[in-house]
Amino acid sequence: MSTPLAPARPTRLSLALRDSSTMLRRNLLHARRYPSLTLNLLLTPIVLLLLFVYVFGDVMSAGIGGGGADRSEYIAYLVPGILLMTIGGTLVGTAVSVSMDMTEGIIARFRTMAIHRGSVLIGHVISSVVQSVISVTLVGAVGVAIGFRSTDATVLEWIAAFGLLALFALAFTWIAVGMGMVSPSAEAASNNALPLIFLPLISSAFVPVDAMPGWFQPIAQYQPFTPAIETLRGLLLGTEIGNNWWITVVWCLGLAALGYCWSKAVFNRDPK
Repeated sequence: MSTPLAPARPTRLSLALRDSSTMLRRNLLHARRYPSLTLNLLLTPIVLLLLFVYVFGDVMSAGIGGGGADRSEYIAYLVPGILLMTIGGTLVGTAVSVSMDMTEGIIARFRTMAIHRGSVLIGHVISSVVQSVISVTLVGAVGVAIGFRSTDATVLEWIAAFGLLALFALAFTWIAVGMGMVSPSAEAASNNALPLIFLPLISSAFVPVDAMPGWFQPIAQYQPFTPAIETLRGLLLGTEIGNNWWITVVWCLGLAALGYCWSKAVFNRDPK
């Protein structure tokens, strides 16, 4: 009689995928059970969008368009910047979540279990990207409700715009994970991640770089949010993109690599 075949042993890749999906479900469940942080961070870009449109919109439209006041012009200009600002705000919650895992002992428990080590970080990253995409969709729906339109964008440009947002979220999520891992508390992680909210405020999100004081223009120009915002505007509104698209890709790839190496090094460090 032939002996039954032994079941095939799972490969390293299959174990990594299985453990990563488990960690992803864990983080999404945490987000569902504790939605207050996500909602608070989501409200910030919505409030800024409504404030700038309905309080400053007419004046800003006159300045940008060079003609009469027309709020719709400023809505079109503002929404792409607010969408990228939404990603920055979501990442504060990611840094806080990672810091809580690091300081409350669950990471130490994971180290003793037979799971793929990288799955803990991958679960946080994918969960954060999913939350960023959902948040951007909700803020985008608010923008459409108050008058944002992108009638000239082709299907290919919409796909490119979505890819840009996802790549941007992925790159900055790795940075947020690194910030959370080195923070001694959730409060410190929130403070460390504040630049992710602050940077869009000094970019071209609200006013063109050319309209800023001369000494301030390099600060606004040479940072990751401005080229990403200008690329997104070009895709959705048909404005000039120029070199901004490849500058954005370089920023994203560089930040993703930096955040990944940083997070991995801290995670693999022996606990004290």
